[in-house]
Amino acid sequence: MLSSAKVHLFCLGAMLVAAAAVPAAAEEWQRPTVHGGEISRSVSPEGGVYTGSTTRTGPDGGSYTSSSKCVADVVDRCARSYSGSGPDGQSFSGKRVSARGPFRGRSAGSFTGQDGNTVFGSRRWRR
Repeated sequence: MLSSAKVHLFCLGAMLVAAAAVPAAAEEWQRPTVHGGEISRSVSPEGGVYTGSTTRTGPDGGSYTSSSKCVADVVDRCARSYSGSGPDGQSFSGKRVSARGPFRGRSAGSFTGQDGNTVFGSRRWRR
């Protein structure tokens, strides 16, 4: 389930970065997933601030929810929080913050698993 959460975060992050690059009106959509679940997404820009949320429900009762807020400027900053639960009631949650400038970026976050243990991580990169 951890790798699935990372994939969802990456997809949400990519969507928000793309939304930050092109100013547009609020966008919302909903569609069924390949295996019988459903996903809905919403992104809305207000000035240089973009907020977004994603909800995914699986056919077996699992769910995933995330929300984020990004500020587009010379240094783009984003904060995301997410949570989910499996069909058997196991749950996870996490938070991530990131800043991306013209030459480098950094991110830090935490992930709390079903057993209540929290893992922290950070990353820096150059462009």
